[in-house]
Amino acid sequence: MLQAKGYAASDAHSPLAPFSFERRNPGPRDVQIEILHCGICHSDLHQARNDWNNSLYPMVPGHEIVGRVTAVGSEVKKLNVGDFAGVGCMVDSCRTCAACTEGEEQYCENGATLTYNDRERGTKNLVFGGYSNVIVVDEHFVVTISRSLDLKATAPLLCAGITTWSPLRHWQIGKGHKVGVIGLGGLGHMGIKFAHALGADVVMITTSPGKTADAKRLGADDVLISTDRAAMAKHAGSFHFLLNTIPNGHDLNPYARLLRRNGTMVLVGALMALEPPLQGRSVIGGRKRIAGSAIGGMRETQEMLDFCAEHGIVSDVEAIAIQQVNQAYERLLKNDVKYRFVIDMGSL
Repeated sequence: MLQAKGYAASDAHSPLAPFSFERRNPGPRDVQIEILHCGICHSDLHQARNDWNNSLYPMVPGHEIVGRVTAVGSEVKKLNVGDFAGVGCMVDSCRTCAACTEGEEQYCENGATLTYNDRERGTKNLVFGGYSNVIVVDEHFVVTISRSLDLKATAPLLCAGITTWSPLRHWQIGKGHKVGVIGLGGLGHMGIKFAHALGADVVMITTSPGKTADAKRLGADDVLISTDRAAMAKHAGSFHFLLNTIPNGHDLNPYARLLRRNGTMVLVGALMALEPPLQGRSVIGGRKRIAGSAIGGMRETQEMLDFCAEHGIVSDVEAIAIQQVNQAYERLLKNDVKYRFVIDMGSL
């Protein structure tokens, strides 16, 4: 077994603290990665504090992992020692169901194995995430990272990036489309960058007028203040696609009215009940669609990273030492980051 160290939550109420544990030795299809950077996703905070009532302790969070390959199994083909590699939100799946065989492992019908707060497939062993110095993952769930990309700013692409890229690609967004990105945070700022790079006319939709300058810096062509009724009325019925990144329960009806006939709003942030209820008239009149999307499959994740390398796209990040992780969590609660914290694992 490999000796590993990291930071872990021991329960829902204690701060993250140093933690020693073991990783499996690499098997024939495994890749061993020295973790260099790990992004902090808001879901790390939710899971560490058991906000979703499904937490397993001790928990080493982190699913936005980038690093250097230090060992490969005898059957590994796509990676070599010294390559830069990434690991995202999942590390295994059944690989036999329809979703898996169609390259959408995130929708595995038998349940994908998450990078942390889960158990290794077929065992009771806990899976530990990226707030650590080393990880061992099956080659299928490892992506290659171009040396042209800034590694620390690449880490959030493994969650925030693929979560916004996947719906934009699935709905074939590009030139000629008017796209609204609702909410400017870790997900929203990547949605703007991707939609802009794909050639769409991008509108940032926010409640905060103070975010206008930053939205345009990121690539938005216009900014719509959702509390401005006159502005919302002006844009009504004009959007082909809305990427809704709001993480909390909220009213969908005003946004649905922004969609044109046959338009689609995709939810990527809210996991809880949406209130008040969606009114049927908000969608029936224009044959509008409300859909959802979760991260992306491994083929799609590699496609995204290759696109980012070609277009020079990375996340806007604030690098921190692992010893600052608890303070970073408190700042996350206040949305005090532009737009993603990334841990420099060298500080471990």
